[in-house]
Amino acid sequence: MAPRPSRTTTVGSFEAKTHLAALIDRAAAGEEVIITRRGKPVARLVAMEGGTDAEAREAVERLRVMRHGTTLGGLGWKDLRDEGRKW
Repeated sequence: MAPRPSRTTTVGSFEAKTHLAALIDRAAAGEEVIITRRGKPVARLVAMEGGTDAEAREAVERLRVMRHGTTLGGLGWKDLRDEGRKW
């Protein structure tokens, strides 16, 4: 479980947009930043938890197992990519 942030600050969405870099620095230092819109909390900015290399390798292996036998239904990935670019 993640440690609780040492402090919590609440800012409005306009202030968050204007001072995002500073708020990211504060979150990285352990502070929790709650972002509000019209006075209601809509987002929480906190530091990321660090994962280990072993956890990353396990996650990749789980993805490989999940994709086994999965097909694109006869389509090529380039066809899908190009279809998405039409819009």
